Amino acid sequence: MSDLKTLTFAFMDPPFESERTVTFFRLLDAALERGASVRVFAYEGAVALAFARQAPHGNAVHGRDAAEEDHPLTREWIRALQEKAAAKELSFEWINCGLCVDERGVNDVIDGCGRGGPPDLWRYASDAFNTLTIGTR
Repeated sequence: MSDLKTLTFAFMDPPFESERTVTFFRLLDAALERGASVRVFAYEGAVALAFARQAPHGNAVHGRDAAEEDHPLTREWIRALQEKAAAKELSFEWINCGLCVDERGVNDVIDGCGRGGPPDLWRYASDAFNTLTIGTR
């Protein structure tokens, strides 16, 4: 494991709704690239980022099927970040707020993503070098 710092991110935006989601994933990637371990606490709509049953879709307006459209899925972005962290021997933890998961019915998540609650965010933030919260007002 790296002896460098751990960063905590709290994120609340659902997948595919705003540019904040792409920025969030870029920040996670940049942290790993610079040798920091990462902890994510997803709450509100962000719990759907790790939903295992996300499915690609075509684009009838452009006449492309699902394969041609090659629409990125956030669950795949998370998996890629998990793999990057493992390759760099860094920690990458992801916890979804269980209350938020239940509200949205997105209990089926990809491997490596857990279920928790506000005490996990408190623990993550308390143990982190720094914590960044990204969400709406």
